[in-house]
Amino acid sequence: MPPGAENSDRFNERRKKDEDYQKQLPGDEEAPLPPPVDTIRAGAKPKRNEPCPCGSGKKYKQCCAKK
Repeated sequence: MPPGAENSDRFNERRKKDEDYQKQLPGDEEAPLPPPVDTIRAGAKPKRNEPCPCGSGKKYKQCCAKK
């Protein structure tokens, strides 16, 4: 084996792996990704001394805030 042949073999193997990887990436011919979706957020959390939204009649801090 001539000197440097081992390096060229590794170079060719690495180049082949890189080409295979590039084939997996989306290209110009594929459809673009859809735009990101906005996060759905729940309503505002009640404050500690407001009535609990579960309908128990207790203050929020004495009812659902303890869970």
